[in-house]
Amino acid sequence: MVASKGWRWEIVVGEDSNVWKNPSIESYYLLNRWKSQGKQEFLDLGCGLGRHSILFGKNGFSVRCFDISPEAIARTKEWAKEEGLTFDYQLGDMLRLPYESESIDCIMCRNVISHSDTQGVRQSIAEVYRVLKAEGECYLTLGSKDTWGFKQDWPYLDENTRLRMEEGPEYNVPHFYADYELVKELFKEFKIVDVTQIEEFEEREDGVYESFHYHVHIRKQEKEER
Repeated sequence: MVASKGWRWEIVVGEDSNVWKNPSIESYYLLNRWKSQGKQEFLDLGCGLGRHSILFGKNGFSVRCFDISPEAIARTKEWAKEEGLTFDYQLGDMLRLPYESESIDCIMCRNVISHSDTQGVRQSIAEVYRVLKAEGECYLTLGSKDTWGFKQDWPYLDENTRLRMEEGPEYNVPHFYADYELVKELFKEFKIVDVTQIEEFEEREDGVYESFHYHVHIRKQEKEER
């Protein structure tokens, strides 16, 4: 298992940082879904600059912010202070979450869990399962093997993982990629609420950047349900 690595948030500044302060589209749906279910304890797993922590905190959730990057934790804490919000902050590795078993109602883990190799992803999923309460839910994204990154001439770490060599905040960070069959196998201990593969486009000076990600919505089942 390779060492976990996070984004180099210290180089994400100005307009680039503003992009990462906007909550993802699906977070608004999840906010209302989880609020209607009476969920309260929210874990922002890989909080980055705090976009989902702030959103859920402003809407009455008890928020736990977790990241491997000291810069991410510091900037989320600064933003929360400006908003008058109080969160729990933990710096660490997603392979070993510092939370009690069955203590979390809901988790967002967007563009995070793929930053490891296959063994690391499996371990992180096991940790998600451990900390979720029964009927707790998690929404996460995984890189798809259909995306451009998996097809680049980058070093392999294992059959599903490449070491990203593109300059930027993710340089030299492991990237795990899956197909649908692997997604089903990875989350076999959960009830899969929904799996969607989404293709995204970004216009760049050197052309159109395309990426595919699996968006996976899972629920921890009561033991008798399985």
